[in-house]
Amino acid sequence: MLDAKVTLLQDIKVAIKDVMSTDLTGTDDKAIDSPIITDELRRDILNILITYDDKIPHPASGITSNDETNLRTLVRWQVLAYVASIDLTIVKWFESHLDALSILHELGYDKAIKGLCAVWASEGHPDPIHYQQGKISGTKAWCSGANIVNYGVMTYRDKHGRSQLLVVDMQQDGIAIDNSAWQAVGMQATDTATITFDQVTADTAGEADAYLERVGFWHGAAGVAACWYGAASCIATYLMQSYQKKPNDYKAMYLGQVSTALSVTQQYFHHVAQLIDTQPTLSHELAIRELRAHVEQVARQVIESAGQALGAAPFCGNAHFARLTADLSVFIRQSHGAFDLQKIGELSSATSDLTDGQVNIWQL
Repeated sequence: MLDAKVTLLQDIKVAIKDVMSTDLTGTDDKAIDSPIITDELRRDILNILITYDDKIPHPASGITSNDETNLRTLVRWQVLAYVASIDLTIVKWFESHLDALSILHELGYDKAIKGLCAVWASEGHPDPIHYQQGKISGTKAWCSGANIVNYGVMTYRDKHGRSQLLVVDMQQDGIAIDNSAWQAVGMQATDTATITFDQVTADTAGEADAYLERVGFWHGAAGVAACWYGAASCIATYLMQSYQKKPNDYKAMYLGQVSTALSVTQQYFHHVAQLIDTQPTLSHELAIRELRAHVEQVARQVIESAGQALGAAPFCGNAHFARLTADLSVFIRQSHGAFDLQKIGELSSATSDLTDGQVNIWQL
């Protein structure tokens, strides 16, 4: 009998391949494995994925069947990594949808939510969101999926500067969506927009600062890294297939580099998933920040090494490869670079409560 992880992932793979076979009529398996993703196909795949959202575990939901090899958080990440290998726009939408559902679950929000959700947490717009007497006005930038989302789960700052969370039904009057500022080449299809609200009904979710202070904030952040990893692994697979078809020493060397990096990263995902599922009340911020920083570095290494090994051909002649590399280069900028490394340094120097009594956090 297959474990829950394999069963769920296989079910999703079969369902997605079925819809791709239908949408890509007249194509063979090779074309489906390296597809040209249209906007219509993206929506069809996303709709299939949403039907599985209640089966995909929330982060930190424990270990099934007393078996530490069946980590429920890892199940979630493996689904995200697989979807990322198909298309990063789809996984951007789906990861945000799953994150929204997990946030609302963690905060005890019990009103019915149906359809696609998104988390919009960017702040700093000169016309910020204001909430008063059940209505919001103001502007939210960097809202992916703006025209297709049914519910936006968004942050705003109250008069005391505290972070608050709102749930907004996007099927209302008083909502203006402007996509003109989104000039990206990578992640171009994400429907990222600036949204202006004018006296739109919204619900609050959780207490003040609960969104940022909950342990799940960091558990969710690791899910984004799983998306990066899934895309990087797929890019590396193109290098492996090229070597298998026409081997040479240089391809072997670059393949050895990326295989080592991906294998070590894979094991670290397993380690962090175990930390989260066996200690669900802890944020594991240091481990997750380190994971994200490492996956970003590996993603850049894979893109660079694949390019050096394969030359311009796949960037120019393979739509799936070209799209993944362009999209991934933008998607990993959800990392905050030097700021993240600064925080890792600060946390590493104050780890008495994070390392279970180890004298040195790097000891074997």
